[in-house]
Amino acid sequence: MEVRTVLCVAEKPSIAKAIANHLGDQVTTVSTDARNPPVELMDVQHNIQGNPYVKNYEFDYTFPQWGHCSVTMTSVLGHLLSHEFEPRYKSWTSCDPSALFDARIEVFVGSNRKPIADNIKRHARRADVLYIWTDCDREGEHIGTEIRSVAAQSNQALGRAGGTVRAHFSNIERAHIIHAAHHPTDLDEGQADAVASRIELDLRVGASFTRHLTLSLCPVLQRGNLSEASQLISYGSCQFPTLGFIVERYLRVRNFIPEPFWSIKLMHRKAGTRVNFSWARKHLFDRMIVVILYEWCLTSQNAQVQKVKTTPTSKWKPLPLTTLELQKCGSRFLGMDSQKVLQLAEKLYQKGWISYPRTETDQFDQGTDLRGLIQKQAQGGRWADYATALVEGGFSWPRNGRNNDKAHPPIHPVNFVNPTTLSHEEQRVHEFVVRRFLACCSKDAQGSKTDISILYGPETFNVSGLVILERNYLDVYVYDRWDNQELPPFIEGEVFEPTEAILSEGKTSPPGYLTEPDLLALMNANGIGTDATMADHIVTIIDRQYVEARAQPRQARHGNDEEESEELPAQARVGNGRRGRTAVARRRGGRNSGAGRGGAITGVREFIPTTLGVALVEGHENMGFETNLTKPFLRKEMELKMNAICDGQTTKARVVNETIEQYRGVYARMQQHPGVLCTAVRKYVFGKVN
Repeated sequence: MEVRTVLCVAEKPSIAKAIANHLGDQVTTVSTDARNPPVELMDVQHNIQGNPYVKNYEFDYTFPQWGHCSVTMTSVLGHLLSHEFEPRYKSWTSCDPSALFDARIEVFVGSNRKPIADNIKRHARRADVLYIWTDCDREGEHIGTEIRSVAAQSNQALGRAGGTVRAHFSNIERAHIIHAAHHPTDLDEGQADAVASRIELDLRVGASFTRHLTLSLCPVLQRGNLSEASQLISYGSCQFPTLGFIVERYLRVRNFIPEPFWSIKLMHRKAGTRVNFSWARKHLFDRMIVVILYEWCLTSQNAQVQKVKTTPTSKWKPLPLTTLELQKCGSRFLGMDSQKVLQLAEKLYQKGWISYPRTETDQFDQGTDLRGLIQKQAQGGRWADYATALVEGGFSWPRNGRNNDKAHPPIHPVNFVNPTTLSHEEQRVHEFVVRRFLACCSKDAQGSKTDISILYGPETFNVSGLVILERNYLDVYVYDRWDNQELPPFIEGEVFEPTEAILSEGKTSPPGYLTEPDLLALMNANGIGTDATMADHIVTIIDRQYVEARAQPRQARHGNDEEESEELPAQARVGNGRRGRTAVARRRGGRNSGAGRGGAITGVREFIPTTLGVALVEGHENMGFETNLTKPFLRKEMELKMNAICDGQTTKARVVNETIEQYRGVYARMQQHPGVLCTAVRKYVFGKVN
């Protein structure tokens, strides 16, 4: 087939512009508006008629596979097609909500996308090849098929085999784009079908249960004089399980009953250093037994060193950066919510500074020129000297994680940018990406660990010390901490009288409310959403007023099975072998008392469900069947089926039919318990038990 004209379509205008700049020597910005003539070299930019963002760029380019061609580069703005039920189902009272499981869905170009579709069809008429430059992920593959279907309306040849190809790229650096242009591949129909099935299922299931829940609860919510927005109970197969995680943790916190425990603390001062030994038993819940053991220790008076062992130890450098890890670290270290971090990373990608930020891969291919990428970061920035040192001999190949999506490498910088040209928030995300990448290419931190065990009466106590010998990656990755914990010298068999022995009391503490990093990890482990959409689901349940987000107090100590114990009063302490009366002192303040006394606030968010959120989850729980809508099982199974479509193990039609039948069964079981949700709403939202 002779190819003379190529139509290239990117997913975003910024990507189209970058690709056109790399491929075209004399790029012309073309306007479809006759009042605005073409201007070369993009000194002035003209838009397509009807849309202020999408532009057309025309240039000549010589493709190895086709020869010299005339190229038009344009873009879409994400998805080109919309999906809605046919008009007769528009009214919420037009049918039982379950009818939407089977209702006909219309696929069309929405009015806001019509100028973009018309632009593609206009240029497709004279194109010999349609070259897709959408993002290389499932969503991008599906958008590519949407573009192909629109282009084929004016040029059927583009819909046939060989008429449409796609570029594989993970960043917009010049050499990478040229390589992609020279190696076209086919669209991945399996990935596109997976997204198509997800779109259809989300529409059918979401609309059916949203209408059912809203219509069922509307009489109750209306009596509460709630806002109209609060009366809409929006359901999503990812939103509800996410809400379920938050409510489950909230109820564990609220229903937690603290239990007292007792322990023995031992301190010895040697060579001017306080050495705090930990009891080998940690703690016991029987006070009398602890008191007896404590008395035996005091009776012995002296302690003897049983073991001194010094071994080399390492702190591993971090794994290459994935989307999920970027979001979690953005919350922990940068104080940004996961959606904001991903948006900023997307901007950095579109500007050409980092690789594609939506990836599950945490291992670099062996052929990647990592030293070349490091060398670019030696041009400036606070990490320039460190990058130079890596190039000159400190380089170590990154660790391999367990994940490889076969589409994109880990997130990494691809070009040097002067940080002053970025916004403040962009600088922070960019700095994290660069430091993480340099840390991955560094050596592990090295240290020497000393473990000491002593026998005091019948009881064993332990202490560990650390001396850092080589900081290595820690010098650039400022987000990790590994501190020296030097111990004075001890030798095996040494006998000494402990400076202080203390009987202490504590109590078990509840887990903390779910933080954003922990919630993301739970969603990922249970297949709720993708790395690129999990943040959106969190935002949705906040917008729906199912949960609230708040900054976590820095002093909160959650996630452990115990609180830090309180020492008993001075009368219970023993110094240099002198013993006194024992007594009990209870910890003052509740679990949030630190914040009440001015405890600092971190940037990490924690989530608290609203009364409506709790009511929705408890109502579904009270229906008594395991696969209710707030559990992750149905959505996780759906995601596994999406993967099976991608792998060619099943088909879109089969997955849609099987999944619809599962949700139809849930719908039928919900109808057998019509008053359970209403009872839960009255209980939590309005405080009425009956």
